[in-house]
Amino acid sequence: MAEAKTVPTGESVSDFLAAVEPAGRRADGFELRELFDRVTDTDAVMWGPSIVGYGLHHYRYASGREGDWPVVGFSPRKASISLYGLQTPGAEELIDRLGKVKIGAGCLWIGRLDTVDRHVLEDLVDRAWVRTRGDDVS
Repeated sequence: MAEAKTVPTGESVSDFLAAVEPAGRRADGFELRELFDRVTDTDAVMWGPSIVGYGLHHYRYASGREGDWPVVGFSPRKASISLYGLQTPGAEELIDRLGKVKIGAGCLWIGRLDTVDRHVLEDLVDRAWVRTRGDDVS
């Protein structure tokens, strides 16, 4: 079985965010880091060259494929911001209230942070963080 390409790197999250272009995307990245840091109460880790991740979730599919992935995370990419781990069971209503968002198989994409409701985003991060770590969310 092939080894995972996206793994923790030990690179500096601050250095990565400081180099993000354009400047608006960089500002969004720093704001997202503050939000994720506060909600998760843990340190951010670089996963691969462009994902800022929090926590560690080991997954195993029925097919036998398994690996590790951050519990929650984000990537301030040039075209849009990717948000990872937020599509937990029961989160559909929050995602509907989030604002302008595209839904992918494993992530949500937003154009700019100012197009989403930050309180709803905070609730989504909190819900995913608690649920994926095995705690109960009502």
